[in-house]
Parts: sequence; structure tokens; C-alpha cells
Amino acid sequence: MTNPAGRLLDIYDSQLRTDAEMQGALRVGRLGPLYLAVFPGGQGFITSPRFTGGEPAPLSALVGPALEYFTARSGITEVEFKTRGHDHAPGLHEALLSCGFSAGQPESVMLGRLEHLISGLPAPQGVQVRRISTPLEVEQMCAMSAEAFGQPPSPGLARELAARMDLANGLELWVAWAGARMVGAGRLEPVAGTEVVGLWGGGVLPAYRGRGIYRALTDARARSARAAGHIFAHSDSTEYSRPILERQGMVKVTTTTPYTWKRSG
Repeated sequence: MTNPAGRLLDIYDSQLRTDAEMQGALRVGRLGPLYLAVFPGGQGFITSPRFTGGEPAPLSALVGPALEYFTARSGITEVEFKTRGHDHAPGLHEALLSCGFSAGQPESVMLGRLEHLISGLPAPQGVQVRRISTPLEVEQMCAMSAEAFGQPPSPGLARELAARMDLANGLELWVAWAGARMVGAGRLEPVAGTEVVGLWGGGVLPAYRGRGIYRALTDARARSARAAGHIFAHSDSTEYSRPILERQGMVKVTTTTPYTWKRSG
């Protein structure tokens, strides 16, 4: 690969798939090339290395057996099958739907060098961006993020993040305050054994978008990650954040679409 996007895609495939996605898993099983992970809260997760078309079995043929791995475990309430747009996976969409999975919104996989994310601009007037650490602040952050994404609150996520911060594995939580109100947030998560950090959960309340708050949160996280010696940043981005990250020098290398199965009853 000679083009920048191609080189970044190679980094993504070699450093950010399979083992790198298992951080925090309670249990990891294997089904051929698939990784089957059980995470806290009854969450199942299925991922794979890049499929090129030369594999013994197509990815679509593994969907049913992979789901059976989780349905046999009564504590699993939800399973995500993570797909990538550049994989050779004919029939995968149809196989997932036939097994009861529902497709989520496609997201852009962004990758780039951290120094490109540091804008040098101040936070918007009246906005303070800072790192948080107390359980109460983490709860506030999770509630605000759920509101920003139009989702119901998840108390379990706050407990999980607080527990992970106790592990001192590099996880950082950053928030933006406009006066006395928390209006934006984002996580910084180093990927063990790589030069990459993940920028996750970035969101701003609808009424506060378009003011540079997301950019300021990205800037702060990039500065912190670079000071810790990391080189690249990665994010699965919605159409709200993708244009901002592109303006700051990150590159869209592929797409990812989550497919979700939920246990009935």
C-alpha cells in the first residue's frame, strides 16, 4: 500500500482488530477466525480479522454457530457482531438478518496522527474542558452522553467505567462544562501493545453543537495522549463527528456497522 489511507488501514487491520478489542472481556472464545467475547453486563461481542476471500469458510457461514455460542449462555442478553466495509463478506448482511440481528447505523472508521488533532485553538468562550475521576462525575457524564445520543441512561456503564479507572490502564474521561452544566464528553483509551489510542464516546448535547466544543474535547484528549507517548488516534465516528475529525487531519479508512441481537423476554 502506497497511499496514506492504505497505510492507515493496514495499521487498523493489524493493530486494532481481534486481540485489541478484547480489553475488559470476562471470557474470550474462538470459532475459527472469529473472536467471541463476553463483557460485563451480559454483553456478547463478535469480531474477526480482515476477511480477504481466501478463507476456508465465508464469514456469513459462521454467523449461526457464533450466535449459538452466546444463546447457550443464559446470562447473555445482547450480542454485537461488528462488521467492516472493506472485508470480503458476501451474504453477511443477509445471514445476520436471518439469525435475528438488526443493523445499526454505519460509522466511519477514522485514523490519524495525534499531532494533527491538536488545533492550538482555545476552548469556546464560557466552556471549560477538563478531566474527571470521581464516581459522581462519571455518573453525570454517562447520563449526559446518553441524552446527547438520544439513548436511555445506562447505570451499568457508569459502574463499569469507574471500575476500569481503578485499574490504572490509561483510561481517561474528559468533559466540557458550559457554566454549571455538563454539555459534552469523550473517553481516551490506550490500546495495549500498540501506538494507538481510541477516542470514544465523544458527544455534545444538541443545543450546544456547532460551537467548537467537540473540537475542544478532541484537542484536550489528543494533547494528553501525545504527552503519554502515543502516536496515532482511532475513532468510530458518527456523521456528527466525522467532518470535525477530517478537518483536524484524521482519515476515513473504512466503515463499520454494528449488528445487534437481543434475547427476547
